[in-house]
Amino acid sequence: MKNYLYLIALVVLVSSCSQYQKALNSEDVAFKFDQATKKYDEKKYSKAIRLFEQIAPAYKGKPQAEKLFYMFSNSYYNTKQYYLAAYQYESFASSYPKSEKREEAAFLAAKCFSKLSPVSSLDQIDTNKALDKLQNFIDMYPNSQYLPEANAVVTELKNKLEKKAFDIAKQYNTISDYKSAISAFENFLSDFPGTPLKEDALYYKFDSAYNLAINSVPQKMKERLENAKVAYSGLIKFKADSKHKAKADEMLARIEKDLQQFTK
Repeated sequence: MKNYLYLIALVVLVSSCSQYQKALNSEDVAFKFDQATKKYDEKKYSKAIRLFEQIAPAYKGKPQAEKLFYMFSNSYYNTKQYYLAAYQYESFASSYPKSEKREEAAFLAAKCFSKLSPVSSLDQIDTNKALDKLQNFIDMYPNSQYLPEANAVVTELKNKLEKKAFDIAKQYNTISDYKSAISAFENFLSDFPGTPLKEDALYYKFDSAYNLAINSVPQKMKERLENAKVAYSGLIKFKADSKHKAKADEMLARIEKDLQQFTK
C-alpha cells in the first residue's frame, strides 16, 4: 500500500513538473497563466515569477490582469525581491484605483522600502525613502487596517535614524573632533527632543565642550570653559542624579580651577 501511494505521488510530481516545463516553452499565454497561478497557490513563488514575467506584457488591459499583477507583486515580495515588489505594488495601486486590493498593495509597497532599510551604521537613503512612503500611505488611508503596523514600522525606522545620528556625534567625540561633536549633539538633541538617549547626548556634549576648552589656546580658553559649564548645567538640569554625575563633577571641578586664572 505504501509503495502504491508513493508511486501515485511520484506520478503527480512528475506530471506537475512536466506541465510547468511545458508552460515555460509554450506560446499559449492562457496555459502559462494557469500554471503560474498553480505555482503561486502552491507557494512556489520563484517558479510563478518566471511565468508571470513571460506573460505580464500580454495581459495588460485584460480582465485577468488585476489578479495576475497582484499575484506577481506578492511573488516578488515573498521571495524578498523588495525593489521589484515595491515597483509592482505601486504600479498595481496606480493601475487599479478601484481594486479591493489597492490599499493592501499601497501598504506593502511602502513596507518593501522598510525591508530595504539597512542597519543604522550604513547609509540611510532607503530608510528615509521608506518613511516618506509610509507617511504618504498613512495620509492616504488614515483609517486603514494596516495603520497600527505602519505606525510601528515608522517608529522602528525613526529609532534607526536616531541611533545613526547619535553614533555619528559620538564618533566625533571618540576621535577628538570636539567642535564637530558639539555641533552634532546639538543637532541630535534638536532633531530628537524626546529621545531616550538624551542623558547620554547631554553628557557627551559636555565632555566634548570640556575637552575642547582644556585643550584650547589661552585666547579662547575662558569662553570655552564657560560654555562647558553651561553644557554641564544642561545635563544636571535634565537629570540631577545622572549616571554620569560623578565624572561630570570631576570635570566641573577642573573647569572651575582653570577659570580662576582669568579672575586674577
